[in-house]
Amino acid sequence: MAAPILSYEGLGLVQGSGWLFQDLDIYVGARDRLALIGRNGAGKTTLLKLLANRIDADKGKRTIVPGTHVVMLEQEPDLSAFDTLMDFATSGADAPAEHDVAAIADQLGIDMSRTATSASGGERRRAAIARALAQNPDVLLLDEPTNHLDLAAIDWLENWLARYTGAFVVISHDRTFLTRLTRQTLWLDRGSIRRKEIGFGGFDEWTEAVFAEEARAAQKLDSKLRLEAHWLERGVTARRKRNQGRLEKLKEMRATRAAMIGGPGVAKLGLANDDVRSKSVIVADRITKRFGDRTIIRDFDFRVQRGDRIGIVGANGAGKSTLLKLLTGEIQPDEGTVTLAPTLDGIVIDQQRSLLAPDKTVRDILADGGDWVEVRGVKKHVQGYLKDFLFDPGIAEANVGALSGGERSRLLLAREFARESNLLVLDEPTNDLDLETLDLLQEVIADYEGTVLLVSHDRDFLDRTVTVTLGLDGSGKVDIVAGGYADWEAKRVKPAATKAKAAASETAPPPQARKKLSYKDQRDYDLLPARIEAIEKEMAAIEAELSDSSLFTRDNARFNALTTKLDQLRDEKTAAEDRWLALAEEVEALS
Repeated sequence: MAAPILSYEGLGLVQGSGWLFQDLDIYVGARDRLALIGRNGAGKTTLLKLLANRIDADKGKRTIVPGTHVVMLEQEPDLSAFDTLMDFATSGADAPAEHDVAAIADQLGIDMSRTATSASGGERRRAAIARALAQNPDVLLLDEPTNHLDLAAIDWLENWLARYTGAFVVISHDRTFLTRLTRQTLWLDRGSIRRKEIGFGGFDEWTEAVFAEEARAAQKLDSKLRLEAHWLERGVTARRKRNQGRLEKLKEMRATRAAMIGGPGVAKLGLANDDVRSKSVIVADRITKRFGDRTIIRDFDFRVQRGDRIGIVGANGAGKSTLLKLLTGEIQPDEGTVTLAPTLDGIVIDQQRSLLAPDKTVRDILADGGDWVEVRGVKKHVQGYLKDFLFDPGIAEANVGALSGGERSRLLLAREFARESNLLVLDEPTNDLDLETLDLLQEVIADYEGTVLLVSHDRDFLDRTVTVTLGLDGSGKVDIVAGGYADWEAKRVKPAATKAKAAASETAPPPQARKKLSYKDQRDYDLLPARIEAIEKEMAAIEAELSDSSLFTRDNARFNALTTKLDQLRDEKTAAEDRWLALAEEVEALS
């Protein structure tokens, strides 16, 4: 990046009786795409508010280039004082013009004349996005921008941010969103902050290297106390490695399910098999559901097998909740039948944190005030069970009202997963969860012995969790795909691509096939791998120097030169990789 347009030096903030963080140095360049990562409670949202100048720091110096417009998209904006969504979007000192808001709202599919108090979570979130983007910011601070958005809206927002010429800092639990968009990472950890010139795609590898180095340092110091302080981080690292084995098992389950689904003929043979029938826990037989003149589900046949992990995806209003309610027997179809196994015993986790009484303690919620919690028939000490869900055991005496939204979500998961059941129904379970808790939730679902029905917009979570995806497009048809979100998306895209290719082949003259690469192409094909490797080494050397947090203040000219060079190298590497991949495809075609 070039010189920072927004920075904070020596930032410190007191929370309660101690420092939430102190002596932080943060800088944002004009084209930065920063992922802000940290556990729930680490202070990520607070840090965004400090950068936005919404709250005052207890120490530190905030510097901003004159004329730089900073806009923050809050996770839960307060709309109580406004009559309509448009009133909210055009309020405040930096209020955008109504026609600018309307233009973005139209692309997001939101009616801004909607009464603010009656708007859904998704409508409120879209209105807040329209307000933020219409202000034409130089720096966007985004706090969980994909919460409550459906897949179409997330895709639109990703495309907008990909074209955006300013800088942004984003907090998100959506791994796919972060991986696609970010180029730099800020890691807020135990009161300090680290920056690395890599996008979120390299975050896991980076953190594991940091934890490994810290563990080696602790062992050298022979400090048992310090090792104990890292039980959480070591557990997270080990969990990620164990999850690799679970992903292999998931692939095997998907392959088995794909063979059962197959084509129509294969599916009928599979369903006729006695073993398959005996393992069915939910049978939907040609079900149809209408609301007024609109058919939500049409002629849907499906058998949910014992141990299935079923993901339900689609745009808001496509019928996901309706299908979930039909499969669990909460509502009845207009035509056809849904049969549930008589032994089915389900629990529903829908993120209703309000059901957790704020004046009760964590111990009350989990163990009715006692020391032991019964986890699916097995007794565990409440403090040990809290560690399983990434809580500090000392939190047992804390009131629920003092917990963050993410911590309350995690507590709800801990309470519900302790119950005995053979059907787990999860309705948007990933909202307000940090990345470590998402890893944990994936692990718990993978180890769950019963059947799982899951509604989610989190693409990465679906890809890591489900064996079958039920995709709704709003027409009443339900696609049945063995695999996760990526498999469903590929099934949707492939027919369109095939039609486009066929249309092009009818109109375009056949190209003249060549028998070998030109001299220039062959030379690029041979030399580019070495050049890419050299670029990567140069980038690594620059990133190592930039990792010194004092460089910006100690030698600003050197810092600016290095960041400019890094941007140039990154662009050169991307161009070289694209060129070599295109040539590689041509070489393969020629051979």
